[in-house]
Amino acid sequence: MRGKQAPKRKIDGDVRFNDVDVAKFINYIMKDGKKTVAQKVVYDSFEIVKKETKQDPRHIFNKALKKISPLLEVRGKRVGGANYQVPFQVRGERRFTLGCRWLIEASRAKKGKSMAENLADEIILAAKGEGAAVRKRETVHKMAESNRAFAHFSR
Repeated sequence: MRGKQAPKRKIDGDVRFNDVDVAKFINYIMKDGKKTVAQKVVYDSFEIVKKETKQDPRHIFNKALKKISPLLEVRGKRVGGANYQVPFQVRGERRFTLGCRWLIEASRAKKGKSMAENLADEIILAAKGEGAAVRKRETVHKMAESNRAFAHFSR
């Protein structure tokens, strides 16, 4: 690794809920520095979630992220001229990041409705344990499970 590692920056809470996780999620959704557009998408989707579930949207969002976030993932490791897919435990920060990324990818993959509606649908489905983002997590876990024999290479 060259140079110093970049310092972790402290992120302030978002405008409406003063929640750091929601602020990070807004930053992940943002494209080309258009934060107000990203905020509108997230807050509109939270309104839809609130209307459909009649519960606090942040609670549903956190529940959805908990069901999406992976516990294990595989990384390629070269040992003696062969590449092995070695399962590793996922750290907390990366777990949150991957969960958000998969949620956004699943929402963007849907067509026909606005991003806010797609995001709300995906959040509700994920909270129930369904949807494309949950399937993505299951495939990653399946991959880690099938390569468990190479876990001894993890050091």
